[in-house]
Formats: sequence, structure tokens, C-alpha cells
Amino acid sequence: MSIRPGLCSVTFRQLDPAAIAALAADAGLQAIEWGGDVHVPPGDEARAAEVARLTADAGLAVASYGSYFRAEAGEDVAPVLDAAEALGADRIRVWAGRIGSADATGRERAATIDALAVAAEQAGARGISLALEFHGRTLADDAEQTLRVLDEVGSPHLSTYWQPTVAATDDVAVAEYRRIADRVSAVHVFSWWPSTERLALGARDGLWRAFAGAAESAPLPPRDALLEFVPGDDPSSLAAEAATLRGYLG
Repeated sequence: MSIRPGLCSVTFRQLDPAAIAALAADAGLQAIEWGGDVHVPPGDEARAAEVARLTADAGLAVASYGSYFRAEAGEDVAPVLDAAEALGADRIRVWAGRIGSADATGRERAATIDALAVAAEQAGARGISLALEFHGRTLADDAEQTLRVLDEVGSPHLSTYWQPTVAATDDVAVAEYRRIADRVSAVHVFSWWPSTERLALGARDGLWRAFAGAAESAPLPPRDALLEFVPGDDPSSLAAEAATLRGYLG
């Protein structure tokens, strides 16, 4: 199974990009998803280019650009695309609005779908793909709803991420992954239990072993498995967490 083990830079918002790249390289990871909230703000191409250089100098790949584009009516995706291009990212994580699928009105839903379709077309023209954050309080808040968004947008430039739903059992979480596996381009990896308590990755050993088995048998495994959040946001925990992740990925 050739899934790259990597890191989301938002795991360590308190650190600068050079420190994050060094940590990831020392931990034996292969790629970094750089976040757009602190480390690579949209519209700052000079910063993005500098982070791209730091990443390459550390011997790492840019996995993706973790944006906070929400696909709201009138929201401009161009600064996000500019940052991703300067960063050398060929995939951008985006959000399907700010409202859960059960609460969105027809008009709100249509506006988000239209904005995603426009953004995906613009991204594709630059050789960049978009991928949905699989997350509550968005239209992509469970497996079926994520497939619905992907089908309604109908773009070859839009895929999705997957991460375990908060408070879902191992079996439920992995079943959700299996349902959307052929549309998943990346996975955010963390162990929270029973709700949002941040545990060491191996604390949910059954979940991540089951995910690895499901990914191995998927027609198209995700390209990246990215550590997101560690106990206590502690940089010293990354080496052990990365070793656990690499063990799951074989």
C-alpha cells in the first residue's frame, strides 16, 4: 500500500514552518499539508514560495494546501489558488459551506454547490484539484451527504478527504470510509475518544488497523494519510505518532 505518511501543519500552529518541516522530516514523514490560517495565508505568494522551499529543503513533498475556503456565495477562490500554485500544491482542501446538511435550506445548498463547481473549474484550469473536508456543520457531514455533494458538483477536479466522525465507533467510522473510498484522495489521521479528547494514535488501534485494511483493498487508495492533532499539541510526541502511523501503512 503506497499511502504517504504526512503531517498537517495546523497540528502545530504555534511553530513556524521551518520548525514544522524539520520535525516532520526527523519523524520520518514524507509530506506536509500546509494550513492557510497561519502558515500560508491566501494571497501571500511570497510566503507560500518560501514555505515550498523550506519543505523541499527538508526532503519533503507538499501534500496539499489546507484552505479555509467555504464555498460561500461571492467568495473568491483566486487568492487560495494563487497561494497553492506558489506553494506547489496540486490539491486544496476546501469546505462545503458552514451549515450541516440537515439544516441547510435549498437556496443555501444550491449556493454552496454552485460555488464549489465554479471553484473546481477554476482550480482544474490551473492543474489543481479540490477535496472536501469531511466534517460536521458542512454539507459533507457524513458519507452519503459527501457523495451527494460530489455528484451534484459533478467535477473531475473535486474529491474528498475522510476522517473518523467524532464519537463514531470504529465500525461506523470505517464503514463511512468504505462507502466513499473511491472518492477519497487524503485522510486526516487522529485518535479522539470518546468525543474530542486527543489520545495517542495507537489508543484507537482497531480503528486505524481496520482503515488500513479497507484502504489496501480500495480500488484507489488515498494518496496521503496526514497526522492532524496530537496529544497536548506537543511537538515531542510527533516521532512516536509518526512511527505508529507508518506501522499502520505498512
